[in-house]
Amino acid sequence: MDLRKLKTLIDLVSESNVSELEITEAEGKVRIVKSGGAVVQQFVAAPAPAPAAAPAPAAAPVAELPAPAAPTGHIVKSPMVGTFYRASSPGAKAFVEVGSQVKEGDTICIIEAMKILNEIEADKSGTVTRILGENGQAVEYGQPLFVIE
Repeated sequence: MDLRKLKTLIDLVSESNVSELEITEAEGKVRIVKSGGAVVQQFVAAPAPAPAAAPAPAAAPVAELPAPAAPTGHIVKSPMVGTFYRASSPGAKAFVEVGSQVKEGDTICIIEAMKILNEIEADKSGTVTRILGENGQAVEYGQPLFVIE
């Protein structure tokens, strides 16, 4: 993305009521967030296309790494884009921990979106076996947050 276009986007965000803008193009992704009076920008460059690999010599075997195992059990996914919180406030006890028994409808986390705290409920009863979301980190729609078995 060229510098003039980026500067124009920053100016538009700072002069408008928009608090966050994210644009994805072939050459990368830009996220502009207005916090208070300052505009913060993040730029993530798109990965360069991998060059064609030369064939490996027949005498040298190529070791393959095992693929990471997909979580087993029921996966609770984020129903929205926002910020993931495990507790109702910074000093409070987390809603659930690994090993916690949950019933369908129990609050398991909060996702803050547009200054609104949304309680996310378990959609299945069982035991929390993994917590995949990081406290205070941004989550995307459909991102796995918990595994319940």
